[in-house]
Amino acid sequence: VQLQASGGGLVQAGGSLRLSCTNFGRTFSPYTVGWFRQAPGKEREFVAGISRNGGTTFYADSVKGRFTISRDNAKNTVYLQMNSLKPEDTAVYYCAISPVAAVPTPPRYYKHWGQGTQVTVSS
Repeated sequence: VQLQASGGGLVQAGGSLRLSCTNFGRTFSPYTVGWFRQAPGKEREFVAGISRNGGTTFYADSVKGRFTISRDNAKNTVYLQMNSLKPEDTAVYYCAISPVAAVPTPPRYYKHWGQGTQVTVSS
């Protein structure tokens, strides 16, 4: 499993970014995929997750209505569309995969992690 997250950058508050997570090692399709973020001095927190076939999604309350997770199993890629970004969304964003069929939120249920991509939202 080789996960690579990309798409981060610097954006003004109210702007948008789309993150991508690609699995270069093997197919994504058997796994739940989650996005997490970690801001300096804070613990890693769940942002959004999507089930194996994309039929179930789950979001942290802090991003609900602003972020959308989706997946394209044919491209081995999961996306996180982030709209109406706020300065408090600033963090390093990570993607990870889980063998759990439901969409778990605790990081311990995720077995493989990609390197992070920095998202910085200026006020």
